[in-house]
Amino acid sequence: MVPAERLVAEMVPPPRFAGVSFGSYLPDSSQPSQYEAVQILESFAASLNAGAEPVRRGWFRRSAPAPSGPAGIYLDGGYGVGKTHLLASLWHAVPGPKAFGTFVELTNLVGALTFQGAVKTLSSHRLLCIDEFELDDPGDTVLVSTLLSRLVENGVKLCATSNTLPEKLGEGRFAAADFMREIQGLSAHFRPVRIDGQDYRHRGLPDAPPPYSDAEVTARAERAPGASLDDFDTLLEHLKEVHPSRYGALLDDIGAVFLRGVRQVDDQSTALRLVVLADRMYDRELPITASGVPFDQVFTEEMLRGGYRKKYLRAVSRLVALARDSAK
Repeated sequence: MVPAERLVAEMVPPPRFAGVSFGSYLPDSSQPSQYEAVQILESFAASLNAGAEPVRRGWFRRSAPAPSGPAGIYLDGGYGVGKTHLLASLWHAVPGPKAFGTFVELTNLVGALTFQGAVKTLSSHRLLCIDEFELDDPGDTVLVSTLLSRLVENGVKLCATSNTLPEKLGEGRFAAADFMREIQGLSAHFRPVRIDGQDYRHRGLPDAPPPYSDAEVTARAERAPGASLDDFDTLLEHLKEVHPSRYGALLDDIGAVFLRGVRQVDDQSTALRLVVLADRMYDRELPITASGVPFDQVFTEEMLRGGYRKKYLRAVSRLVALARDSAK
């Protein structure tokens, strides 16, 4: 079991974004909103940096007030427009203490530390960055909404990414008035910033590369240092036995992933576990060499039209990108 202390210590941008900055972000020249997003985030970082040095508490003087401006910035846009790059750039530009994690990692942290423990730990932070904000479960929505409200009250600034505007999150998925009320309260903390553009992973690039044969996958794995070699069905069965918060630990010391017999997944629970694994592999920039069906066919058409559509499309985009990496 991965200790809770490690979960807190690992709340940093994934290796793929370890060295990014606002300067290394390359806006699409045809998308003015990308330039505007950089300017807004640079100003947000400057406001946080201005309040970085606390005023010492004295007899007639209180501690420094929280930096002015919005409690949070919400980066809204499609896949591959650079939202995570910009979120990580903000994290790098602001002095600590600070934390960076996905929505799922944040809920897992609460599970590991308890709600009050998470509030206490994160309230000492200047900035909390949340990537891939998702609201697939009303319980998680209430939990995170309450957590963020408490953190804002304690002066923590927020920045989040998602593919839906805050006031639209959950729309069409749940009808409960209480659920929608939680969404509205959460959205009030953020200034939405729209980022338009085409998925950079698809700009001028081909579709998913053709898969290899089983024999080719095995032979390549034998020549690759730090390689993992699994049959796809065996891997999916193993994921059932591991909590998704631990999938990152499964990839420790792995330099490349080799899979035999990739097939279309038709079970929702299995597919969602694969989504989490795809995110962790993408974070670590692990090239994937596979046989079977190409990754743009791994989820059924019904899944791609359903309530988890955005998760599956993100996973396809990332799996295809990693498969391309192995083909270079």
